[in-house]
Amino acid sequence: MDKVRAGFIGTGRISDLHAIEYLANPHAAINAVCDTNEERARAKAAEWGVPPENVFTDYLKLLTSDAVDVVEILLPHHLHCEATLAALNAGKATSVQKPMAVSADEADRMVAAAAESGLFFKVFENFIFYPPVMKAKQLVDAGAIGDLLTIRIKSNSGIGKNAWQVPAEAQAWRHNPDSCGGGPLTFDDGHHKFAIAWHFMGMAEEVHAWIDRTEVAPGVILDSPGIISWKFPGGRYGNLEAVYSRDLEIDTVHYAQDDQVEITGTKGVIWVTRGHGQLFERPPVTLYADGEVRHFSGMPIGWESSFVHSTRQTIDALHAGTPPVLTGAQGRDILRFALAGQESARQGAAVRL
Repeated sequence: MDKVRAGFIGTGRISDLHAIEYLANPHAAINAVCDTNEERARAKAAEWGVPPENVFTDYLKLLTSDAVDVVEILLPHHLHCEATLAALNAGKATSVQKPMAVSADEADRMVAAAAESGLFFKVFENFIFYPPVMKAKQLVDAGAIGDLLTIRIKSNSGIGKNAWQVPAEAQAWRHNPDSCGGGPLTFDDGHHKFAIAWHFMGMAEEVHAWIDRTEVAPGVILDSPGIISWKFPGGRYGNLEAVYSRDLEIDTVHYAQDDQVEITGTKGVIWVTRGHGQLFERPPVTLYADGEVRHFSGMPIGWESSFVHSTRQTIDALHAGTPPVLTGAQGRDILRFALAGQESARQGAAVRL
């Protein structure tokens, strides 16, 4: 194919970040859009240069279009499985936003359908493509801190003067466990953190979680504070601390959130100091090893850059006929990671994977 021709199923807030690389890459284009909100779909189509005849309100009609090679499924989580199965059945390469599903059973069905079809199937995760995380992985793979021992991830949520205005309908389904699959912080956004832990440490063998509930507005409950601990093979450990601070101002143009990662090895430590936003100025990556501190800057640090790199991987892989990152099986592993945290908090006991 000369160009990867994408069809977007869902044109909500996050679609703007998915669109960046498709619009900039000479080897790709957005050729069709679908949303149940026709006005929003047509507005995005006009913005992205999509022909009016390729605007749909029913994704099943989009899937019959010969103008689409790959679909980007950007729907609420509980709709991912049904849309993915339909896309694969229609013969379309498929990229579905994380988390891939709300249950292990749904994930199994999606992986099986992709295997049977032989089609490209990607679970879209962007944080492992965030340039500071990519730099940290490069350092780890080069042996800069020796053998890995632990990973700690801190996620601060708060408020932001310049933060995204998230539509009420998007807030509603994210705060509904049936449509989200879990809490907004420890399951939805938590997927990013589980993916980072998996990226560096591999699959956990045991998960233990404490997840509290905080009312942030009348009738709106947030899963905070939460601490999820992981035991990895080989006597290695990690944890995620996710906390909402109602009066904490965060510098961001996306979600009002800041993320930090600390990776400890047998001979050093690496810190990644930002994610969605930032609390204060400091180098995005710092390494301490061999008695010396080294700082690494000069890389993109906007959260949107992680979407650019992940989308670019999709486009390059489709042209080259190589596997995506994440594959369906990898996405399923990370989903199991996330579901185990939710289950452990419900049981008040560790869950083995």
